[in-house]
Order: sequence, then C-alpha cells, then structure tokens
Amino acid sequence: MQDNIKAALEKFEKLLVSQLERAERIKADKDFVDYSKLDTIIIGVCGGDGIGPTITNEAARVLKFLLKDEVSAGKVEFRNIEGLTIENRAAVGKAIPDDVLAELKKCHVILKGPTTTPQAGDKWPNIESANVAMRKELDLFANVRPVKVPALGIDWTFFRENTEGAYALGSSGIHVSDDLAIDFTVTTAEGSRRIARLAFEYARKNKKDRVSIVTKANVIKTTDGKFLNICKEISKDYPEITTDEWYIDIMTAKLIDDKRRRDFKVFILPNLYGDIITDEAAEFQGGVGTAGSGNIGKRYAMFEAIHGSAPRMVSEGREIYADPSSMLRAAVMLLSHIGHQDKADLLSRALDICMFEERSLVITGRNTGATCREYGDYVMSTVENLAKGLA
Repeated sequence: MQDNIKAALEKFEKLLVSQLERAERIKADKDFVDYSKLDTIIIGVCGGDGIGPTITNEAARVLKFLLKDEVSAGKVEFRNIEGLTIENRAAVGKAIPDDVLAELKKCHVILKGPTTTPQAGDKWPNIESANVAMRKELDLFANVRPVKVPALGIDWTFFRENTEGAYALGSSGIHVSDDLAIDFTVTTAEGSRRIARLAFEYARKNKKDRVSIVTKANVIKTTDGKFLNICKEISKDYPEITTDEWYIDIMTAKLIDDKRRRDFKVFILPNLYGDIITDEAAEFQGGVGTAGSGNIGKRYAMFEAIHGSAPRMVSEGREIYADPSSMLRAAVMLLSHIGHQDKADLLSRALDICMFEERSLVITGRNTGATCREYGDYVMSTVENLAKGLA
C-alpha cells in the first residue's frame, strides 16, 4: 500500500507543478486580438471527419457568400486545413497531428467540423479528444453556446469555462490501486476571472439584464466555491446587471419550467456542468444538431457544431443529407466575433426564418428531406431576400 501511495503522490506533485505553471502563463496573457487592426483576417476551415467535411464546407460556402466583398478586397482569406480525421490522428497517435496544429496556429479564427473521439472498446487507440486538445493548445478558455427559440421566449447564451474543471486533467487521473482511482477538478483564479469577465461584458454589450452563475458550491466547496466567489466579485463591476446563483441540479429543472426559463439570459458555468446543460438546452431548439458554439481565447477562436461526427450516416451513404444548421449557427458567431455584426444578424435572422418560421425546406437526414447543399442554397436565398427587404 505504501508503494502505491508514494507513486500516486509523485504523480500528483507533477500535476500540481504543471497546473501552477499554467496559472502563471494565463495571468501573463493580457490582451485580446483586435481584428479591426489586422490587414487580413485568416479563417481556417477544418472539416474533421464523419459528416464534418460536408456540413463545414457548406457553412464555409455561406460565409464566403456573405464575405465576398471582404475576400475580394483581401480583408478576409479562407484556408482549408486537412488532416484532422480520426484515421490520420490514430496513425500518428496524437489528438492533433503536429503539421495540422502548425497550420491551425497560422489562422486567426477556425471553422471546425465534428471529430471522432475514441472510446473504450472501439477500434481506435486511446487518443485525447481533438476538441479538448485544441482548446488546450490554443487556450480557448470560453465555450460560448447560444440557444434561441422565439416562440418559447428562450434567448439564452451559455459561457462554459473550457480549459479547467473536471476536464482539465481528464486523462491524468491516478489509479492508486485496484480498489481506488482518483480524478481531479481544477479551478484557477485567473481562469475564473476571465470567463466571468467575458460573460458580463457580453451581457452589457448585448443589453442582457441577467447573468446566472451555476455551480454545485454547496457540495464541491473548494473549487466550485472559488469559481462562484470570483464570479460574484466580478459582478460588482456591472451594477446594472442582475446577478443570481444556482446549483446545477435545480438549474436543469428550471430550464424546463415554462414560467422560470424565460427569465434566464446569460449563464456562467464550470466545464462539466456547461457541457451537460447546454445539450439539454439545445433540445429546445431542435436538438444538438441545430446548435453551434464558439471557443474563444485571447489569440485564437474556434467555431464548431456541438454534436458528434455521425459516422453511421457516412457508412450508410447519407452524409449529403446532413443538417448544416449547427455549423451555420457557428458561422453567425464567427461573423460577430471578427466584427461583422451586421452580417451575423442577417444570417441569424435568415436561419430563424428557415428553421422555425417558413420551413420551405426541411432536413431529415435522409432522402425524404433536403440535401445539405440545397439547405445552404435556401439560407443564402433567404439572406438575399432579407437584404432586398423581401422577407
């Protein structure tokens, strides 16, 4: 037993050193990129695998349509980045191959398709999630997920801390013995401050009058307690915004409470809770296949669908019928992030019409509905009609 404890303590010491070093690095990183000062904004298009290339390329086609003047003027450049397939990642034994990571780092923002994450019992080696690895490598600390259903009075934006919590050391737990395994939850002061600040700044800029902090600080007292207290401290700088706090279990219930859910606007959550509750929230909008997300850092940003790669659709030859709505919602966020809010609003309104109101074309995932490309054409046609005042 003593040998097991000694080995576990040695590993834990290394983890502590690495996290303390990380805390110092993120404290030293102060400023966000100012896209308005860049000569050319480089958008990387990385399809991933499964249905990823199909829906990502369609979203990129819509983006190029909206940004055609900026592309012509050399203000925006699109770059295709290959090699993030599960086959390539497995072959080199890395979540992100070195050459792919080098290309990603040459971009300012990335439009990324779903990627397959190996799990126990499948044919792939146990490599880390490409999403988790990308968030770490590019320090994409904020996962931002909007959910909007006008008919239900739902207009939510979730700010999920993206690089800490229960996921930070998810592959670094310790098997102390056959009878005991330990995992870790990580909370740093600066990691909590920066996600809180970003959420409150978003609320202020978008005239959202409520921010809800979601934790389980009554039980997870040290790490969740630290996260909660720092968020509450940041809230004092935003007196015009109502700040409340909720435990994650009751929040999952209140999201389906018709009387209460309309009150919520902006949420701040640690990593694990944010991952779970945003999937629940997406169901109101039509499921995870309709929801996009942004992963925001100070130097880089990545925009993606929140669903998986759907390899079964590919094996059945149905990828041409994949729904691009999730990636199109991600494209809205990308446009807003790089300073084209007018185009973001236009695409967002077009998607509301196509998804909820007009529904002239419907995606079913099979030949009973529209293809991915047909749906992209429908969205672009709707954008054109909006621009002409016809919609």
